[in-house]
Amino acid sequence: MKRLGWLLLLLVTAVAQAGKLEIQGVRLWAAPDNTRVVFDVSGPVVHRLFTLKGPDRLVIDLDNAHMDDEVRKAVAGAGMVTGLRSGPRKQGDLRVVLDLSRPVKPKSFVLRPNDQYGHRLVVDLFDSGAADKSVPRRTQSTSAPSPKQRDIVVAVDAGHGGEDPGARGKRGTREKDVVLAIARKLAALINKEPGMKAVLVRSGDYYVGLRKRMEIARKHRADLFISIHADAFRDRRVNGSSVFVLSRRGASSEMARWLAARENAADLVGGVSLDDKDDLLAEVLLDLAQAATLEASTEVADKVFYQMKQVGSVHKKTVQHAGFMVLKSPDIPSLLVETAFISNPSEENRLKSSRHQQKMAEALFKGITGYFSDHAPPGTRIATSRSRRHVIRSGDTLSQLARRYGISTGELRTANSLRSDRLMVGKVLKIPHRGS
Repeated sequence: MKRLGWLLLLLVTAVAQAGKLEIQGVRLWAAPDNTRVVFDVSGPVVHRLFTLKGPDRLVIDLDNAHMDDEVRKAVAGAGMVTGLRSGPRKQGDLRVVLDLSRPVKPKSFVLRPNDQYGHRLVVDLFDSGAADKSVPRRTQSTSAPSPKQRDIVVAVDAGHGGEDPGARGKRGTREKDVVLAIARKLAALINKEPGMKAVLVRSGDYYVGLRKRMEIARKHRADLFISIHADAFRDRRVNGSSVFVLSRRGASSEMARWLAARENAADLVGGVSLDDKDDLLAEVLLDLAQAATLEASTEVADKVFYQMKQVGSVHKKTVQHAGFMVLKSPDIPSLLVETAFISNPSEENRLKSSRHQQKMAEALFKGITGYFSDHAPPGTRIATSRSRRHVIRSGDTLSQLARRYGISTGELRTANSLRSDRLMVGKVLKIPHRGS
């Protein structure tokens, strides 16, 4: 009889557990300014969270949920999280407590299953007071003089990261890993170039939101934003690299967004406030600023695309246009590079190779420096250097280049030891500073 009682108790417990939400795993991703906690759950989750002080903790209550000790013990601290505890509550609910290293402001959301994961509860932890902090506005001041020279800043964005691995090759190669490797190599090349500086949007294995990537570039006053990815397709024979810039449709939708929040858009149009402008004038000002950015994006994309063709096959014959979110910064020339199809076995093998990653980084670097040799922003070290460079293109003439750079044809001849005004396409000219 006693044994029967135990069996009944086990049966009741099993039935109760069968209807519960199971916490199947917990993953932590530490970024420089936040920590993401991802709970892998067996189904849709209903939850509540709040913070406590002395010591700092985040409490997460989950309705009708259960977590095995093995899952809890497998969680190691990372970022702002120093530990995790859990215990049952009334009516079968579960309380999870995250021990924290400092006060945080949490944000949470749930995700439905996709090809890689099942149901998830995501909790983002930000430094207290920083979760809703916007990027500082870049205002112009007439009283504070700007530095005479500065470096050209390139924001290098490795796609995906953290719990978002991106595309995956047949042999398990993850997009987030190879593009970060290429991004680091590209940043190293840029940082070695006099007058240039790289900013890695993602320096490790963590996720950065799409708009946050744009914001990081703008925070660092980037002159160029380049996002690096690796494509995938169901047909494994598809191959080749691609370069994208923003489509006009994507530009229009982004302009509408900025017009709706025009008080934050002063830095997009040279420091001119849009607060007191009527809708039509504000739209014209933004459109002019954005048109210049799109033109610059196309020019640098063309140069990068040419260099990509020297490394391997390309998927399309020209630069492509799309509405990718990371291309939508209205004041920073931006391009997105699909380095290869990771779904193609041959290209997957190349992407895994450090040697090929270096070749890809060098191609991107040559395209970028080729653009800035012709279009160095005013006030940068390269623009004011005594030996700027210009790669001669079809149609260039000596007198035309002299006018463009504000020097005489004689100065151009002397600096380059030219015996005639005949120019060879592809030759690099030194552009001397005025009066040197």
